[in-house]
Amino acid sequence: MGSIRLESVRKVFGDAEVIPGVDLKINDGEFIVFVGPSGCGKSTLLRLIAGLEDLTGGKVLIDDKDVTGNAPAKRRLAMVFQSYALYPHMSVFNNIAFPLKMAEMEKTAIDKKVRDAADTLNLTDYLHRKPGQLSGGQRQRVAIGRAIVREPVAFLFDEPLSNLDAALRVNMRHEISQLHHQLNTTMIYVTHDQVEAMTLADRIVVLNEGRVEQFGSPLQLYQKPSNRFVAGFIGSPMMNFIEGPTAAEHDAHTIGVRPEHIIVSKKKGTWSGVVTIAEHLGADTFLRVECGAIGTITARASGEFTVGYGDTVFLTPDSKKTYRFDKNGRTIGHRPQQADTTGNQKTP
Repeated sequence: MGSIRLESVRKVFGDAEVIPGVDLKINDGEFIVFVGPSGCGKSTLLRLIAGLEDLTGGKVLIDDKDVTGNAPAKRRLAMVFQSYALYPHMSVFNNIAFPLKMAEMEKTAIDKKVRDAADTLNLTDYLHRKPGQLSGGQRQRVAIGRAIVREPVAFLFDEPLSNLDAALRVNMRHEISQLHHQLNTTMIYVTHDQVEAMTLADRIVVLNEGRVEQFGSPLQLYQKPSNRFVAGFIGSPMMNFIEGPTAAEHDAHTIGVRPEHIIVSKKKGTWSGVVTIAEHLGADTFLRVECGAIGTITARASGEFTVGYGDTVFLTPDSKKTYRFDKNGRTIGHRPQQADTTGNQKTP
């Protein structure tokens, strides 16, 4: 079992309230991602769950047991940090085995657990090496292996891939996803990268200034954002926002349209503009188009769409996939999803 529930969790540092009150329910076996801009409280919330920070108010429950006052070691959680935190003088085997040796486990049992973890993480051939002889991705797998052997009820990942280069990040992302399916254990993962969030998560918690803006599946957040903040944060490149007379025509303070929901043409369209940036990425071409009073619009075209700096293009937004927001940034046109304990849509 590995269900985790937060009830009115608060954290105050001096005069600054960084977590004003969070309620979440994380089901056993779920992969949950905390995402948001730097300084939004992602890592602080993770540390509160782990017991590395004391709560100012509220409760943390694991498998329906209140662990708010428990030390980190008593919560049966395993945390993987951004830094690998490996012992440089120890072999990979001994790094993975360290928590088991500290628990005075029998030597034969330690050997089996370490080798099983190494097999799961493709580290068997590296057990004799020191961390300095490994790549960044291999070191991170060693850190994960050290967590696996403890057989925790949940894994907590605090931006574990941020020290890796782009190619390694993609590979490790795939490996962590596969590991979740193999272990079927609850995982909570902190990142500022919404692409990581979308590709890894069963459900995503979008945080802003310590508040949960929305909690739901990746597609729920992408298709039905509850407000402008979530709409702008989820999706890459980010959603275009347009105010003024164009938004007023839609009875809204602001309208939003994603780059992939805009038809790009060299002949005709709703808006016309001049290309200021053309990024040709093979399968896709991303354009930044200056459209006068409407503003600068980002649009996605096919990779075969040949256009360059200074060319005139025409843009037509998909009216069925245009979002409307009121002056407070709330989505108009569907029932907003409340930041509650389930991630299910509720009428405010």
